[in-house]
Amino acid sequence: MNPQAKLIFTISLLMGTIITISSNHWVTAWAGLEINTLAILPLISKSHHPRAIEAATKYFLTQAAASALVLFSSMTNAWYTGQWDITQLTHPTSCLVLTTAIAMKLGLVPFHFWFPEVLQGSSLTTGLLLSTIMKLPPIALLYMTSNTLNPTLLTSMAILSAALGGWMGLNQTQIRKILAFSSISHLGWMTIIIVYNPKLTLLNFYLYALMTTAVFLTLNSINALKLSTLMTTWTKTPALSAMLFLTLLSLAGLPPLTGFLPKWLIIQELTKQNMALAAVALSILSLLGLFFYLRLAYCATITLPPHTTNHMKLWHTSKPTSSSISILTTVSATLLPISPLISTMI
Repeated sequence: MNPQAKLIFTISLLMGTIITISSNHWVTAWAGLEINTLAILPLISKSHHPRAIEAATKYFLTQAAASALVLFSSMTNAWYTGQWDITQLTHPTSCLVLTTAIAMKLGLVPFHFWFPEVLQGSSLTTGLLLSTIMKLPPIALLYMTSNTLNPTLLTSMAILSAALGGWMGLNQTQIRKILAFSSISHLGWMTIIIVYNPKLTLLNFYLYALMTTAVFLTLNSINALKLSTLMTTWTKTPALSAMLFLTLLSLAGLPPLTGFLPKWLIIQELTKQNMALAAVALSILSLLGLFFYLRLAYCATITLPPHTTNHMKLWHTSKPTSSSISILTTVSATLLPISPLISTMI
């Protein structure tokens, strides 16, 4: 892709995100979402591979439907209450339609079908954008309207997302699909707490984005798209593979790594809200995710060639690891000791 075109699309992506998260009026928030969608489409389809074109088409159709529902929800609310302010969404039908729209935008169960397919058809860098920055505007809208949304509906969708994200990721061999189901599972944790403590949702999202960025950049650096190619990375980049191992365990939420912090705080908050059953269900369902993270970590660090798996041999490269990857993987593994400081900030 032409560098100038890529720059324009990237700036449009950032501009659309900023417009949505900083707006008070529903129409400007909707416009930001549309700019976001139109900016990411060329980045998804830039390889001109049939799978990439298919992914871009699926993404466009689902996002267009979700944006139409956002507009319909805000217009219904304005019709009944005369309010276009995002925080004044009070009509029950509007709240229900908006929850559906945000679930479609994020890829929450039962509107999750598009996300693994789109991520599989994209490159790793585009997949990183889809998993992190493209989730920010819908989560910002969810944050601003959280006090009026239906907690029972959100809790049901969250537990289903955690269950399906863990269950569907078990038998995958494509790393991008595994990370897609991992994203769906993490969104379940974010959604269940949004009504009770919205700041915890944002903390969870920031730490999830940090760890996912580290994983995607590492995989992009070692050029691994399947488990079979991941098995050959230890002999070429042992230090990077070891840090990938820690980052994956952090994504799984194992103590004493960074990923344990949001899970710990969410379980604590749910228990305070007399939702111990939901907290237990989420904790048990996170074991499903732990299995496929351990599978990835096992392939990356413990399985050494020669072995019987068919794979294409990759060239040995002596290029140094990027400093951004080094910083992100280190932070992904070592933030837990400063959790008291983080707790006072939220």
